[in-house]
Amino acid sequence: MSLAVAARRRFSSVDWRDPNTLTYVGLGFLALIYPTVVYLINPDQGPALVSQAADAGVFVVMALGLNVVVGFAGLLDLGYAAFFAIGAYTYGMLASGQLALSPIGHEVHLPFWVLLFVAVLVAATCGAILGAPTLRLRGDYLAIVTLGFGEIVPRVFRNLSQFTGGVNAISAIDAPVLPFWIDGPWDGGASFAVVQNLKFTAGEPTAYYVLMVLIIVAVVVVIRNAQRSRIGRAWMAVREDEVAAEAMGVNTVNIKLLAFAIGASVSGFAGCYFGAKLSTVSPENFTFLVSVTILLMVTLGGMGNIPGAIVGALVIYFVQYKLLSDLPHWVASAASALSLSQHATNVATDYATRLNFVIFGLILAVTMLLRPQGLLPSRVRAQELQRGTTDESVFDASAT
Repeated sequence: MSLAVAARRRFSSVDWRDPNTLTYVGLGFLALIYPTVVYLINPDQGPALVSQAADAGVFVVMALGLNVVVGFAGLLDLGYAAFFAIGAYTYGMLASGQLALSPIGHEVHLPFWVLLFVAVLVAATCGAILGAPTLRLRGDYLAIVTLGFGEIVPRVFRNLSQFTGGVNAISAIDAPVLPFWIDGPWDGGASFAVVQNLKFTAGEPTAYYVLMVLIIVAVVVVIRNAQRSRIGRAWMAVREDEVAAEAMGVNTVNIKLLAFAIGASVSGFAGCYFGAKLSTVSPENFTFLVSVTILLMVTLGGMGNIPGAIVGALVIYFVQYKLLSDLPHWVASAASALSLSQHATNVATDYATRLNFVIFGLILAVTMLLRPQGLLPSRVRAQELQRGTTDESVFDASAT
């Protein structure tokens, strides 16, 4: 009875006018109905669209992790893709036959559910190792060091060809298998029809989608609890003024190390899932462009705000990997509908392909000019930007 009362009080205390609450509800509802709607509207393209949504979830998870480092602690990290690579290669080497070609000489096939946590630990350790020597650096200097780390890690994996496959990548990686209590023998009852269809295969990506939704929920719960705790307040203090935070008794060294470790562990979590879903791990998947893209997602969505990071990741992924990728095809279809010549169609398609990143840059520039605080900013961030652009005095701004 006490649990029911506590749940009722918790539900009644929710502010349903809060944009963050509405965003959580909307995203949760969309995640639940998306596969069903897609399969009903377009059965032929349903598996591909569900698989693409699972891929978008990888970027959502990484944006949530980078939001801890950049949005909460205020530490500019330009090498975030390095931890993504560490998580992916950890799974690739320990869930394939790659190590049989190395001096170890034996294949290793650990379960996916174990390697998820192994990848988290390895990535968190690497994050702490990166953060330890850079604690005295701030701003642009910290960005340069993290950029160097992000460039070093993929090249190290590329050169360790005996362990990582080098430029040939690690292929034929083990697919996840459902736990025995879910994947066990059933009596054929209709109640287990959905569970039996959750098979981790390329032709049926629903299981990967469900797993990604669960991962996002778990990451959001952990990060949100950390943000609302004493650690989150310490991150905010370090972000606003590190000297003042240290004077007030905040252990800035441990706080910044913790931010690096948590951000790296979340990225390693995403990398492990990415390697399992793609069934191959290549150094080309972890370039500097990935780090920049994740930073854009956090900035565009709203730094320091968890729902903002999710919205920014989904918007950037849709624009970059769906809208602009399909733009040449749409241009060709429009040219065909207008009965243009083949030469004119080819020229229009070629320009649409070349101008992809130009259009992408213009969208980002216009968005940030019109809404510099992001699409869904945190209250603190929005107030800082709004007060910084007014003509009122400092006393009047602080009094409001």
